[in-house]
Amino acid sequence: MNRKTALPVSFLLCSSSIASAFVDPLPTTFSSPRLAPPSAIASWRQPSKSSPSLSSRRRNNLHQLHMTDDDENNPLSRGVDSVTWLPSVYDASPSRSVFDAATTASIEEEGVTETLPLFPLGGIVYTPNSEHILNIFEPRYRQMYNDILMNGSKRFVVAMCHPSEEGRFAQVGVLFSLEELKEVSEMTADRVKYICNHRVTGRVRLHKVLNPEAWQNRDTYLKVKGTIIDDTGEVFKSDNDTDDESNMDENISKKLVSAVKKAAAADAIEKTPEESSLAQSFSDLVELQHDLSEDVRFTRASVQSFGVAEGTDVDPNLWTSIRLWQSYAEQRLVAGQNEMQKEFQERLVEYLKKDLGDKGDGKGEEELPSAIGFQDLSPELQAELIDLQKRMSAELKPLMLEQTLSMQKILEATDHEERVALMQYFVDAERKRLQAKKTLKGMFGGAASAVTSRESDGDETGSL
Repeated sequence: MNRKTALPVSFLLCSSSIASAFVDPLPTTFSSPRLAPPSAIASWRQPSKSSPSLSSRRRNNLHQLHMTDDDENNPLSRGVDSVTWLPSVYDASPSRSVFDAATTASIEEEGVTETLPLFPLGGIVYTPNSEHILNIFEPRYRQMYNDILMNGSKRFVVAMCHPSEEGRFAQVGVLFSLEELKEVSEMTADRVKYICNHRVTGRVRLHKVLNPEAWQNRDTYLKVKGTIIDDTGEVFKSDNDTDDESNMDENISKKLVSAVKKAAAADAIEKTPEESSLAQSFSDLVELQHDLSEDVRFTRASVQSFGVAEGTDVDPNLWTSIRLWQSYAEQRLVAGQNEMQKEFQERLVEYLKKDLGDKGDGKGEEELPSAIGFQDLSPELQAELIDLQKRMSAELKPLMLEQTLSMQKILEATDHEERVALMQYFVDAERKRLQAKKTLKGMFGGAASAVTSRESDGDETGSL
């Protein structure tokens, strides 16, 4: 183990651009330093020693996002295979997806496909009309950005990687359009070349990987042939439609007017029966969350801004609600992670305070170190930390995978009606889980507690 490996004592929750749609967790008196997330200790692969594990009651309180196991309508009933994947680049003939084998030839003959760079990004699913920042440091992706700047396209495909098969990617990805690029190689001693801001302007159905050998030799980036699905109306804009920096103030004003018009348009659109059903299910879910005082829950105000409209020319729309749902699932995973870490953090603080006290330097809890080396922990704490990492991986990774597959399933839906149906299923599954929890609470723990004064409508100002 590298002696320099340090355990950050401070861990900040990730913020979200739509976090205002959630009620803050109830205040707690626990103020001890925080443990780093699992990714920060992923390199600790030492064999676990025999030691008592942390209390199992933490596990029982995790807010798991699972679907109904015996539901034949479950869109994720086939697990990872519930979504469509390209063949692995290591396959003998990985050039064409099985799903599109019968149709791709005719599509190619019509000339509607494009050759695009592919930037696989782990287990992350992005949605149309969202913005994202990437730090570019790998040589092959430095070259990719140089190429898309030189040819003027300024766009590439981002697709999710298969969770267990290397070199295999989701068949439906998204189109990243580069909006801003900063050269930072001098400031970072060339560790990072570019910091880039992008907007997702559409989806892309991938048909084949053109240079699969590049994945293994890493000499260059992958290229794919795919069909672009324009979800925002921005993909095929002409150069005359782009913003002129000389008229920046006027463009900003136009964007503000456009935002107001989109909001008004959303209010004027009449909902279909399916859209109304989804909106009502979400409203019922929010009420259940507040009845049960869930740690992570939507504000009641978010019910009014839960969009179900098609397209992105109105705001809010279904895609904004999908992103909100994705953020909700992510925050619940973080809450579960922090709950599992809490007991260890308390023991870590006790150890540090005792260690500092034994040294006689008079330091209090407010002067605890910001980082501590793994080898500086007692053997018992080292064993507990390794055990914690294993349990977090075993319990949280399946939930992360389920959340990711849910978003990918929505992303590859063929039309708005299918996306509404999928969202309906996922919202209903969560609502049924909470309803069962409420029933059990009434049977064995007394009636569900009333909403506290802190959760009153006056304090719920968050919205999409």
